[in-house]
Amino acid sequence: MSCCPSRHAAASLERQADFATAAPTVIPARFVCIAACVSHLGTAQPELPRDGEGPLRRTHLRAFAIDPYAVTNGWFAAFVAATGHRTEAERLGSSFVFAPNFPPGASPAQAVADAPWWRDVQGADWAHPEGPPSSLIDRADHPVVHVSYNDARAFAAWAGGRLPTEAEWEHAARGGLPDPRFPWGDQEPDDDVFLPCNIWQGRFPDDNTNRDGFPATAPVGRFPANAYGLHEMCGNVWEWCATPFRIRSVGPRARARNAHAAQSHEFVSKGGSYLCHRSYCYRYRIAARSGSSADTSTGNTGFRIVFDV
Repeated sequence: MSCCPSRHAAASLERQADFATAAPTVIPARFVCIAACVSHLGTAQPELPRDGEGPLRRTHLRAFAIDPYAVTNGWFAAFVAATGHRTEAERLGSSFVFAPNFPPGASPAQAVADAPWWRDVQGADWAHPEGPPSSLIDRADHPVVHVSYNDARAFAAWAGGRLPTEAEWEHAARGGLPDPRFPWGDQEPDDDVFLPCNIWQGRFPDDNTNRDGFPATAPVGRFPANAYGLHEMCGNVWEWCATPFRIRSVGPRARARNAHAAQSHEFVSKGGSYLCHRSYCYRYRIAARSGSSADTSTGNTGFRIVFDV
């Protein structure tokens, strides 16, 4: 089961999107170039086998350039201003918000049955992350959230790039290390002293000590970069990838999961978010993954883009 709620609507931006307003293909100077190479994907020691973290397998990568940061509210706002794009959360009228982050005066919202800390909030979208009356004041440098795979794909096309594949994302996250568990190595984050990424500290979902200083998203670049100079590859927000979600197994449970993923047009997201904790959602590891339908949006999911080199 994913730690983020998912939905699948009949109408899909992927079938409606008009990318005619795409910007020229110019790679921003901050992007990090990754050379073509033979790399690997997955792990031989999965923590959550049901998610399809294994097996470990070789993969060939072409050269690409990746943003050191997740796409910010400020950059996404420029995209919206240039194209008039309306996100799927705006089209559908709601998105999923973590209940303890509701602002004062927020209206009651429907809880998700098997994860009641998630609420389907009317009016929640990228510009209103916790729903009305929240806003992006003082959050221009935070990662944009409440964007679906389809929204992320539309932005990437406008910017002249694309979403990374799962293999590209994992290779970039390792930062040149042979097989680390996290972008910084193998040391496990704790709830008090070693805080290398923006995840949960305390007892989920009732007690967040906020030792890292952020009850929700943090500004991009706030946590240390890996050896490639990439920030927040784990924690902060889940990041959409261009890879359809699939589990490499022939077991009956995997077959059923794959059938559901194909029917719901699910894509992989990587990196975990500010809501992950080892006791609940141990998915801030490089090999960890989740799958959600292409029209799903939540308050802890964003993306970063790559360019072909």
